[in-house]
Amino acid sequence: MGFQLGTRRGRYLEASDALREAPPPLSPEELEQFESFDLVYRSLCAVLFNYVPTSGHPGGSVSSGRFVAGLLFDALDYDVSRPDREDADLVSYAAGHKALGLYALWALRDEVLRIAAPALLPADQKQRLRLEDLLGFRRNPANRTPLFVKLGVKALDGHPTPATPFVTLSTGASGVGLSSSLGLAWGARDYYGTRAPRVHIVEGEGGLTPGRVAEALAAAGTASLDNAVLHVDWNQASIDSDRVCRDGDTPGDYVQWNPMELAMLHDWNVVYVTDGKDFQQVIAAQRLAGRLETTQPTAIVYRTVKGWQYGIEGRASHGAGHALCSDGFYEALAPLTGRREVKLPSCAGLPAPRCAGPDGAGVMEECLWDALQIVRAEIERRAPMTRVLAARLAAARERLDRRGRKPRANAPRVEAVYETAQRDGGAVPEALRLEPGTTTTLRNELARVLHHYNVASGGALLVTAADLLGSTSVNRIAEGFAPGYWNATTNPEARILSIGGICEDAMAGVCSGLGSYGRHIGVASSYAAFLAPLGHIAARLHAIGNQARHAVSGTPYRPMFLVCAHAGLKTGEDGPTHADPQALQLLQENFPPGTAFTLTPWDPAETWTLVAAALARRPAVIAPFVTRPNETVPDRAKLGLAPATAARTGVYRLRAPRATPDAVVVLQESAVTLAFVAGVLPRLEQDGIDLDVYYVASAELFDALPRAEQEKIFPEAASMVAMGVTGFTLPTLFRWVRSGRGRASTLHPYMKGRFPGSGQGAAVLAEAGLDAEGQYRAIRRHLDAAARVK
Repeated sequence: MGFQLGTRRGRYLEASDALREAPPPLSPEELEQFESFDLVYRSLCAVLFNYVPTSGHPGGSVSSGRFVAGLLFDALDYDVSRPDREDADLVSYAAGHKALGLYALWALRDEVLRIAAPALLPADQKQRLRLEDLLGFRRNPANRTPLFVKLGVKALDGHPTPATPFVTLSTGASGVGLSSSLGLAWGARDYYGTRAPRVHIVEGEGGLTPGRVAEALAAAGTASLDNAVLHVDWNQASIDSDRVCRDGDTPGDYVQWNPMELAMLHDWNVVYVTDGKDFQQVIAAQRLAGRLETTQPTAIVYRTVKGWQYGIEGRASHGAGHALCSDGFYEALAPLTGRREVKLPSCAGLPAPRCAGPDGAGVMEECLWDALQIVRAEIERRAPMTRVLAARLAAARERLDRRGRKPRANAPRVEAVYETAQRDGGAVPEALRLEPGTTTTLRNELARVLHHYNVASGGALLVTAADLLGSTSVNRIAEGFAPGYWNATTNPEARILSIGGICEDAMAGVCSGLGSYGRHIGVASSYAAFLAPLGHIAARLHAIGNQARHAVSGTPYRPMFLVCAHAGLKTGEDGPTHADPQALQLLQENFPPGTAFTLTPWDPAETWTLVAAALARRPAVIAPFVTRPNETVPDRAKLGLAPATAARTGVYRLRAPRATPDAVVVLQESAVTLAFVAGVLPRLEQDGIDLDVYYVASAELFDALPRAEQEKIFPEAASMVAMGVTGFTLPTLFRWVRSGRGRASTLHPYMKGRFPGSGQGAAVLAEAGLDAEGQYRAIRRHLDAAARVK
């Protein structure tokens, strides 16, 4: 009995079939100019690798160059004069290690315009990537070599970031680029509807092997994300292997699928290009993909050769290439320069090469600049090439203008989220106020707060969870919108995304892309124990991308939410594998200031204040930590505690002493603070002990305050005498508890030297010594020790 895949909405086609049924897409003259451009491009890749130390990946840059050239000069509807034009098609290099190729292509495109259509160049030089800027490849912004300074060169990151024009997000980290690029496509499709811009994603077959990629492919296929086009550079070579995938009857070293099978499995259209070096097949495939009307995303798989015509092929050209100024390098350049007396700079033959001396960086810069000027001269003498390609760039803008893309009817307005946070952040909306004695959960209140913003913005929050929508309450964020999961064709008004099932990796990546597109806020939810570590890479790249974009354009950050739910020991029924105290430490104060905020409310009534304060600050990442069980909202006024709105400063005095305090206690996390308020504080007050008590609701909100205000709220002197109680790990309190004695007295889940066991939350807290009785005894011991010292 045979086996075949079940019914698929996607189709399988081959470019060669299209060429048999219609004339070739390029005329002989056009084909000649595309070939000429590719020769210049491949030569420039070789130049960059030679003269820029540790400059990355020549092989994959070469093998992908032809199909990316097809995108830039034929397939894309975009405005080369305006890199930030929102209605334009996008190219996203999920394969961030091909940055050498990206920068080379971008610079050559700029040269084409400079020579043949200068009126199309962006008016602002910051929106260009010039040939001169290639001097900044893999250079630090602090670099001060002479030409870098003189020519106003951009520092070009080793993997692409939005500091570069036409780059929307940061990519390159182990498969994150594909899920975040699909997030861009989701954002465009939801905002523009059926006429959405297309997002073209560049990746290799090795980049398809991470698990998070399979998660993302499944999600896009399930959602019928028809404006996503994946371009796969199938060259079979990675860092360690020349046989990544199964190829016919030959097993792969890493996986036993080929890229077409992987895409078809996840219900994508597939267009197979049997020879990715053939421009006619490449252009035919891209045009065929543009005509498909199957409701499904499309993968175009190009069979290529890594390092083609470079002189080193396969895995040997992945992250390496010819030795500096070696014969192999000059042979690779010979097709471009060999017909004339052109002398490339050389370090070869010197007894002690100047490039290795103290002035080596400047010498190498001079060599690279000399080589770039040779490349420039070659471009300038190819007038037919620049004329043909410039005309195609003009046509791309005309096509985009004719499309007249507009936001769909009832498109979300994400600006309303920030306006609401700024306007209403200080006062809790009537519908969200919680009376003392109310029974609710932190996760439910977070969902109600985010729902409020979703309604205000017309659905700018798109929500996903690792098969935990109801369990973590985030399904409530989408209430009032279309029920069910979002699908581009059958359910485009829904606000819940299906991201592959239990797929924290892809969820975080997609939410990053949604935020980066700029019209949505992605909200991903799972157990804190899983989402904090698995979402960390996507969150970090999202912060990097936002920081890079802000540095160039001054635009505010574009947040995403990682809802770290079921946090802490009160998830004890699931055992130590799930009730993880470590999650906060992975995110809190673990990013550059202002890029990521963690929120750790203890009282459900604090949730509005904390979320509003974070949104008003607009970090790239907002990570609320919320617990699972029901809690009773305390009567803070009756207990003599600060109001819930005091949480807006991140750290606040929860209880002020009546006189000189007997001790300073810093609290963090909901379970231990509820136990303290209900069972510790009353007993100590009955004992006549007067405490100065602080709560840490968000270290990053506190850090955003002026230094003088920080000192006023939490004096440095307090940290020198404080002890702490946390439901997270000890290091999360180090800045609040700074003395050796205070840290020795501080309570935390691992203080008994082991992971707490399973059971009801109360039992796990008691085992860890964090219940009311354990806290009471620890504070008394701390007081007794302090008295002995005195």
